[in-house]
Amino acid sequence: MTDTLSLMAPAKLNLMLHITGQREDGYHNLQTVFQLLDYGDNMHFSLTDNEEIALIGNFAGVAKTDNIIYKACQLLKPFANNKRGLHISVEKILPMGGGLGGGSSNAASTLLAVNQLWQCQRSVDQLAELGLQLGADVPVFVRGRSAWGEGVGEKLSPLELPETWFVVLKPEIEVATAKIFAHQELTRDTTAITVAAFLRSGGHNDCENIVRQLYPDIDQALIWLNDAAKNKAMLTGTGACIFAPCDHREAAAEIFAKRPKNLRGFIAKGVNYSPACV
Repeated sequence: MTDTLSLMAPAKLNLMLHITGQREDGYHNLQTVFQLLDYGDNMHFSLTDNEEIALIGNFAGVAKTDNIIYKACQLLKPFANNKRGLHISVEKILPMGGGLGGGSSNAASTLLAVNQLWQCQRSVDQLAELGLQLGADVPVFVRGRSAWGEGVGEKLSPLELPETWFVVLKPEIEVATAKIFAHQELTRDTTAITVAAFLRSGGHNDCENIVRQLYPDIDQALIWLNDAAKNKAMLTGTGACIFAPCDHREAAAEIFAKRPKNLRGFIAKGVNYSPACV
């Protein structure tokens, strides 16, 4: 049995985000496509000889007990057959508040790694169910497949997507997700489509118009990226990150090199299988 494990916590993009209704509990019914990327945070897990869970990384002042990584460990504690302490270090690469699923991906990679280190013997289905307690996006990272998502995003069907490179950019701003989903003008009645319809014609992001109204920096970034990428730019989730698909790495790199100075970001390749699960 190993005492150490290193996993990538990959980013995701929402290639579409259709809001088809609002539930009585206030959550929204969605149709979305999760595209995993070969780019993300690097996480390192080591067993220790005490009972402490130590977290090392730049977590922007979040208290340990509020950290989603710590919460993931706590969910697995009742199932642990090897009750040793943990040292978890995270090389944060993904921007916080960007809509790339960084926190959810950190939680999922933690569930996958700690399940092994603590010998919890939880199946992927059981880990995904636990992960849903932490956030609607956690199960897609636990299952490790690009996927079609429905419900609040937790009803997943694996989806084979074409290999595509992406330019991903982030203005120096964070979007309040709750504010977007609570907005009176948000579209909540988009007609449901099929997977085949998406693969044939693509989709859109119902949050994008509201985000552009409320955050001029994102609006300007989308105008620039649409011009550079021939009207293929889109918001991921509620942002603040935007992206555009490219046919090959060189095209993505060329656009990225020309980006305005106020836009951070990266280029990455879309993958159908998570680097954390392969």
